[in-house]
Amino acid sequence: MLDLSISYQLKDAVTDFKVGAIYYQSIVIGDLPPLIGDRLPLFYENIQLSLQAHPISEIDGVKEWRNTFKKVGTDPARYRPSQEALLRKIKKDGAPHYVHSAVDLINFFSVQHGIPMGIYDTAHLNVPIQITIGTDKDSYEGLNGRTMHMSGKIVSVDSTGAFGSPIVDSRRSCVTEQTTDALQIIYLRPSMDSEEAKLMISKIAEMFTQVHGGNHEWKLIQ
Repeated sequence: MLDLSISYQLKDAVTDFKVGAIYYQSIVIGDLPPLIGDRLPLFYENIQLSLQAHPISEIDGVKEWRNTFKKVGTDPARYRPSQEALLRKIKKDGAPHYVHSAVDLINFFSVQHGIPMGIYDTAHLNVPIQITIGTDKDSYEGLNGRTMHMSGKIVSVDSTGAFGSPIVDSRRSCVTEQTTDALQIIYLRPSMDSEEAKLMISKIAEMFTQVHGGNHEWKLIQ
């Protein structure tokens, strides 16, 4: 398993902060199998319909992660948790952008569980990895095309610098169809029971590997 930890600063701000970490090896990324891919439009259509009556801000995972952002000094009205951004995209357009099997499946998991998730190509990461609260030196080119300044925000850093967050991830670490080894970070709801969290992590890891082959190992970090 990759060397990944949570900083003391982050634990001081959010005492029950926890993440799931899954390390995938020898995976093959491409298109989702029809058994899943053909069902996603209906899944997102149902989500879109449910959001007409159930405001996004009232979804448990969204509400809790907005509060988590506030605890570390991030304004969630300006910088939204990634699962909230996904849900807003679905409410507006009916579905998120489809990219490839890895990102499409991670987006499905994120919407299904109402929490942020990220997946990173480990060929472009340098251990050790720490999840912490960013400083003025932490910035990167985001997948949204913007330079992300991560001071006062939850951020993942390796020995090279910042590469990801529960807001938006970096181009440096993004997973492509050439990726064979990847790290998935599941930003769990802090209030989630540890045993429930472990069950969720294991099920996500198993389904991802069923789609992409290879093998995996996972860990709850808290």
